[in-house]
Amino acid sequence: MNKEIFKLDPERVWKHFHSITQIPHPSKRERALGDFIHAFGQKLGLESMVDEVGNVIIRKPATPGMEGCKGVVLQAHFDMVPQKNSDVQHDFEKDPIEAYIDGEWVTANGTTLGADNGIGCAAAMAVLEATDIAHGPIEALFTTDEETGMTGAFGLKPGLLKGDILMNLDSETEGELYVGCAGGLDASVEFDIKREAVPAGAKAYRLAVTGLRGGHSGMDIVLGRANSIKLAFRFLYSAQPLGIRMGHIDGGSLRNAIPREAFIEVVVPSAKAQELEQLAAKFEGIYRAEFSATEPSLRMVLEPAAAPQYVIDERSQGNIIRAIFGCPNGVVRMSDSMPGLVETSTNLAVVRTEGDKVLACCLLRSSVDTSKEALANKMACIFELAGAKVEFSGAYPGWKPNMQSPILNTMIKVYEDKYGKKPEIKAIHAGLECGLLGGVYPNLDMISFGPTICSPHSPDEKVNIKTVAQFWDFLVEVLKHTPKK
Repeated sequence: MNKEIFKLDPERVWKHFHSITQIPHPSKRERALGDFIHAFGQKLGLESMVDEVGNVIIRKPATPGMEGCKGVVLQAHFDMVPQKNSDVQHDFEKDPIEAYIDGEWVTANGTTLGADNGIGCAAAMAVLEATDIAHGPIEALFTTDEETGMTGAFGLKPGLLKGDILMNLDSETEGELYVGCAGGLDASVEFDIKREAVPAGAKAYRLAVTGLRGGHSGMDIVLGRANSIKLAFRFLYSAQPLGIRMGHIDGGSLRNAIPREAFIEVVVPSAKAQELEQLAAKFEGIYRAEFSATEPSLRMVLEPAAAPQYVIDERSQGNIIRAIFGCPNGVVRMSDSMPGLVETSTNLAVVRTEGDKVLACCLLRSSVDTSKEALANKMACIFELAGAKVEFSGAYPGWKPNMQSPILNTMIKVYEDKYGKKPEIKAIHAGLECGLLGGVYPNLDMISFGPTICSPHSPDEKVNIKTVAQFWDFLVEVLKHTPKK
């Protein structure tokens, strides 16, 4: 890590963020960081515990004179999305994140940075360690496995938390206070396939769609970015008359990330090879024109390759191509009540071959449960008509805004007094843990805020340095003005 990061303001937050980047913590493999945070609390002499699902809870008493304030839960998740560029050598389970300063931003060397939600964790740790900040009773809740299933929030038991207010430190635009979020649902699709020998006389290629921006499938879905899987299968649909056959498929990697790359082994009769190459060049031109504003680095290349080990049987292949091409993707409906907010969306996140199956994964989001259910039924119809099995799992609720929230009103006043302007009040089309936590602790007064983070869930992730300082200063000031019991 660039040592200049230690000199950034506020130093107390950046030093903890540095420690977090040095401990590998991809989702499902973040236990070492959880242990580190637990030990951190113990070293401070604070009450620290790890619950049965791996969440870490650290309690700090109120500072003198603040004992009558409501208890505040500072909440952040300590796993990160492991995404990297294909030309970068990085093992997220072993290697530290290589963070560095790039102008007004901190970013990473070809990988996700983990500012989502490492900055939130670092801020909570800085509050726990501080001896010069006035605050009421504090509980820091560090949740596990938020990015791939919200396992920590799902598994949190009633009775563990004692606070009255929950501050979720996991939003990504400074100057905005979030009071609601979308719910989500995972869709898992399974096609049975038969492996067949590569036809004699066929010419083999590797179809590669690369250079896309990707991003967070909730926050960035409204930006109109391309989906590498959808582009690949749109081309394959048009290439069917040429006798194209598919082998191994590898598109996307994570349910909650817009897929940036897709790679598919294909073969075609040698007599049709030139036509296929011309068609691929034509489609690359079409895509570059259609996505000129959002995907300037888009590439779709058909490269000669060694023959694949097998091809998928023609009947299954046809069903897969039509279903993937026809699968809904992107924004489905915008909100009527909050202009500019996505109400319902879906992200076709992963398609890959695995043994004698082709698997697809989608993440559906909506702030309206009935719309989410209707979208799930629509997707089930499409895939079941193509002979696939569809299962839905991991449903989590949205978070309904409470515009009469005491902590919201306090934070609006503090922000206006400090910065001379009102913060924006918003809901977010992403799955904050507030929905689940509010279900377990219905009396919690909840709000979410954070510094400005761009392109989370992608190797372009970066956090704005100035806004980290603003986020910290605002947090400290709000703690001083926590409502009384």
